[in-house]
Amino acid sequence: MGSPAGAPAKRARSEGSPDPRDTDRGDRCAWNTDKYKSRLWDTERLCQHLSRCGVGNPDLLRRFRGTASALAGQGPGPGPGRGVDPSLAPAESGVTGRMLLELPACAPEVTRVCCPAERLEVLACLKQLPEKHMDVLKVFNDPIHGHIEIHPLLVRIIDTPQFQRLRYIKQLGGTYFVFPGASHNRFEHSIGVGYLAGCLVRTLKERQPELGITQRDILCVEIAGLCHDLGHGPFSHMFDGRFIPMTRPDLKWKHETASVKMFEHLITSNKLEEVMKSYGLVLEEDMFFIKEQIGGPIDETACEKSWPYRGRPKEKSFLYEIVANKKNGIDVDKWDYFARDCHHLGIPNNFDYKRLLVFTRVCEVKNQKHICTRDKEVGNLYEMFHTRNCLHRRAYQHKTGNIIELMQVFQNNVILVLILSQTRITEAFQKADKYFEIRGSGGKVYRISTAMEDMEAYTKLTDSIYLEILHSSHPELEEAREILCKIERRELYKFLGETRPETKKEIVENNSLSESIANSKPEKDPPDVELKAENFIVDVINMDYGMKEQNPIDKVHFYCKADPSKAVNISKEQVVSKFLPITFTEQVIRVYYKSQDPNIISAAKQYFIQWCMQNDFTKPQDGDVVAPHLTPMKRTWNNVRDDEHRRTSEPSCKQRLPFHE
Repeated sequence: MGSPAGAPAKRARSEGSPDPRDTDRGDRCAWNTDKYKSRLWDTERLCQHLSRCGVGNPDLLRRFRGTASALAGQGPGPGPGRGVDPSLAPAESGVTGRMLLELPACAPEVTRVCCPAERLEVLACLKQLPEKHMDVLKVFNDPIHGHIEIHPLLVRIIDTPQFQRLRYIKQLGGTYFVFPGASHNRFEHSIGVGYLAGCLVRTLKERQPELGITQRDILCVEIAGLCHDLGHGPFSHMFDGRFIPMTRPDLKWKHETASVKMFEHLITSNKLEEVMKSYGLVLEEDMFFIKEQIGGPIDETACEKSWPYRGRPKEKSFLYEIVANKKNGIDVDKWDYFARDCHHLGIPNNFDYKRLLVFTRVCEVKNQKHICTRDKEVGNLYEMFHTRNCLHRRAYQHKTGNIIELMQVFQNNVILVLILSQTRITEAFQKADKYFEIRGSGGKVYRISTAMEDMEAYTKLTDSIYLEILHSSHPELEEAREILCKIERRELYKFLGETRPETKKEIVENNSLSESIANSKPEKDPPDVELKAENFIVDVINMDYGMKEQNPIDKVHFYCKADPSKAVNISKEQVVSKFLPITFTEQVIRVYYKSQDPNIISAAKQYFIQWCMQNDFTKPQDGDVVAPHLTPMKRTWNNVRDDEHRRTSEPSCKQRLPFHE
């Protein structure tokens, strides 16, 4: 049972004006405001509130009061002559506003002043309180989830510069240059995750009251879902997946780390501590809980302990599997971005998270509670991971979207003079670096590669840097501006093709790959063109079902209809369908070349094919790499295994000609 949601008063009551508590709506709004601090209400104040809300009959409220005068039979309260045990009605019952915020944990304290037959009635009445305050929740019209109601505290978080920053960060980065519909941002995704997090935790609370989920728990889970992506940089995963590793290769940095720091900065800079307290949160515990849901255990030695988290005890371990599930990857973050990305990309989404909500419950596994799914939903979960893989293949790892992001990364390396030993820096680009100074706290200046060290500076870092460079008139930005103009004109680096290792050897992306291709000059009819290693771009892509080579379903716990309290595992062999994947990971190597000259591109493709043959990779696919004059002899590419691979691969509108001897 949670506290009724309310909204802070928009202006202070002037002297002589009527007290808002004198009206039903005023009292409802007063529940969670800073001014009235409802969590500190004493018994008398609480009973007045319950009476105005129409919860509980007069006799019940008098029993809640239980004053000394009532015990003596001198007042309206129940006295000994009315058959009330004085031990159940002390001079002050002690039922306070704080207890309502912490139901059902405080249910014994709330109901101890009631007769046993009345206790269920009391709890049922108190459970109605949130429904009587729905008019103060803010409604968002979301294209994915429809009209969704957001708690006032979440609205206060949304209405901050740190959260509004997410409006200007594309959810899919460079994919927008390929899919015109992929214009959505981290802002709406974060709101959707916060909403779904609340849906899941409330479903568990209603289905299993014995879990002891409180309103504090629900609010903290919703906040974690809302704020889980605060730390993303420009063009989302381009920043932490490509830009930072290239500019600061020794830095082990994740956007989740920045999300935790940005959340702390959001709360302190907007002075939301007291607002959080007014809604029943205990800052010392709940701040830890929220941050742990976003970034994992905060204590560096936590992994050595049996229970690494500080925000919630081990009995509530399942709460850490809602926003970011480290166990098996089934969480509300994926539920939202699957639905939202498919909607904007125009790709069908066959996964139904609403059905999964219906068949989700908590079971105990090895003395720890986990979120489990009904056994018959195993096919729906495979569909979820298949949707993830499909999105990566068709959109997230699109060859054109990737090269645009790579071109942006290379541009940033040169123009912003970020520390890279191999980057050729000139005096002109050093001046350009100064142009992009970002001022943080205390007036300190940061670069793009260091802005995440100061959250005030990082708040200013969004996708807007793209347009700043594109529309700049500074001479020192000419080269960077030209790169972005080429992107606008679609003059991109040429795609030579993609290949895969025939064996299970793992290819690591580094400069030696480009050098290796540049040294793979064809032995037969070599092209009369000199190709430089620095012009070859090798993009190594690892695609899987979320857990590398492991089947993620092996990490999922299920329950059966016959015994819903017992968790079981379902192996791949137990699933009847024959359409399940044999392997759950795949590595793709894509090669580009920095030139628009057809003769040079033709020569580069021959170098690439020679490199594939020397390293026992699969036949290059896609692009124009399968043209007749680029098909040298390779017996192993004509065997049965390759033919089967061709038949089972994705269809392509481009003709794939067989290799001839």
